[in-house]
Amino acid sequence: MTLDQTVRSLRSLRRLAALAVLILSLAIAMPITAQTNSLSGAVSRVTDGDTFRIAGLKPAIRVWGLDAPEKKQRGGSAATQAMRGLISGKTLTCRIRDVDRYGRIVGQCFLPDGRDIAAEMIRMGVAREYCRYSGGYYRTC
Repeated sequence: MTLDQTVRSLRSLRRLAALAVLILSLAIAMPITAQTNSLSGAVSRVTDGDTFRIAGLKPAIRVWGLDAPEKKQRGGSAATQAMRGLISGKTLTCRIRDVDRYGRIVGQCFLPDGRDIAAEMIRMGVAREYCRYSGGYYRTC
């Protein structure tokens, strides 16, 4: 086996392991509805303007269709604070859309009153629609 093949095999194994951890975490820690492919839980930590964690769930949640500046970029602190104000201490419901290359769950997430988190962050002007992945869902592309 060449070095290139070995590296590719290791990357595949890493992705497979991340997916296995995600599935196991969801099966053990979170109520999941198989028909809707969703999860719900209390927010335990806001990482930045488009990523957060749910109590008892190992992988982070990356908000689908949302692109917020990173913490150290211009506007990053404002986006993080806005996300904190919007979701901290709340129980969210997320429709699982994908798992990204970092093993995070990519989810379209909703507040208890039904508001879409991405739509709210876009409306507040602290983040923008991630058109590459949303396909124009929020009509700002």
